[in-house]
Amino acid sequence: MDFTFSPEHKALRRMIREFAEREIAPIAAELDREHRVPMGIMRKLGEIGLLGVCFPQSYGGMGAGEMGYCILMEELGRVCTSTATNVGAHIGIGAMAIHLDGSEEQRRKYLVPLARGEKFAAFGLTESNAGSDAANISTRAVRDGNEWIINGGKIYITNGGYADVITIMAVTDPTLGARGGITAFIVETDWPGFEVAREEDKMGIRGTSTAELVFDDLRVPHENVLGKVGEGFITFMKSLDMGRLTLGAACLGGAQGALDWSIQWAKTREQFGAQLAQKQSIQWKIADIATEVEALRSLVYRVAWMVDADQPFTRLAAMCKLYGSEVASRAIDMALQIHGGLGYSRDYPVERAFRDARIAEIFEGTNEIQRIVIASRLFREHGVRIGP
Repeated sequence: MDFTFSPEHKALRRMIREFAEREIAPIAAELDREHRVPMGIMRKLGEIGLLGVCFPQSYGGMGAGEMGYCILMEELGRVCTSTATNVGAHIGIGAMAIHLDGSEEQRRKYLVPLARGEKFAAFGLTESNAGSDAANISTRAVRDGNEWIINGGKIYITNGGYADVITIMAVTDPTLGARGGITAFIVETDWPGFEVAREEDKMGIRGTSTAELVFDDLRVPHENVLGKVGEGFITFMKSLDMGRLTLGAACLGGAQGALDWSIQWAKTREQFGAQLAQKQSIQWKIADIATEVEALRSLVYRVAWMVDADQPFTRLAAMCKLYGSEVASRAIDMALQIHGGLGYSRDYPVERAFRDARIAEIFEGTNEIQRIVIASRLFREHGVRIGP
């Protein structure tokens, strides 16, 4: 197994890092204060090809694979969790669902402009009674000739306030349950019957749009069924596998940022007549952060390599999300402690990072759900089936 970085991937990282440091880092605090999505940055990311980084060139992408996509998410996560979240919702789950199960016509019509940043995507799964229990959705789609009429709604949809295209799940046959009775659809947000009801005022990732969506007799052409009728749950779970891996990459970036800030602070801050770097208690904290960062980096890029090599990765993607979110939270918590009172001040990025990091343990499947996924897969490999 060889998942080392190619010269092309190294060059890609340099390009992304330079862009992130020049364009995103200087405004990250402003985005948080103003609760503002950086639409200009999103468009620029599309113009330079990064919103299609993992998709084939034939669909407007860069063709850098999952390795390239994880590099993008790591570098964005290092400077601004909000921007990484916007990009992750656009590429990793919104557009990814179309890439995985879309028809050739759907990929040409939707994936190409999404990869180029000409349109933006979101992923509509969560409902009031269907968060961790994703199969418990109540949004309903009823066929009417060559159209489907959709009624219901979604909550906590990242990019929901500005997306042009949203992939959603709806019940098409309530007698069949999740595996047979749920269908995925591609919805254009300017269609009659689609409404953004409200946007959330959040503790963290405030430079993102998190919206409640309402569907009131929303008519969707049959040609916009994504995948096969009745197999939408499978499409969405495959998309979440991809999203969980790259969320782990964004968390890696956040943890690396915390390590960088901590080292720099320990070099410059003096207490009791010596640099903080000379204090064993600080050395141990930094050693712990660095060790977990390297362990997470190995996991993330090993799984990215597996995706590009077309190997099964569901269990390991869940591990990336679980371990990545908890490593980032621990790293940023220790970074805040190293900074002392200044770390609690909004004048320093560690305070924003502390608020931003918490959501990673919740969205794209809570960490409790990830533990269930990991354990059930492990037991299945040993001939024991967990759950229904």
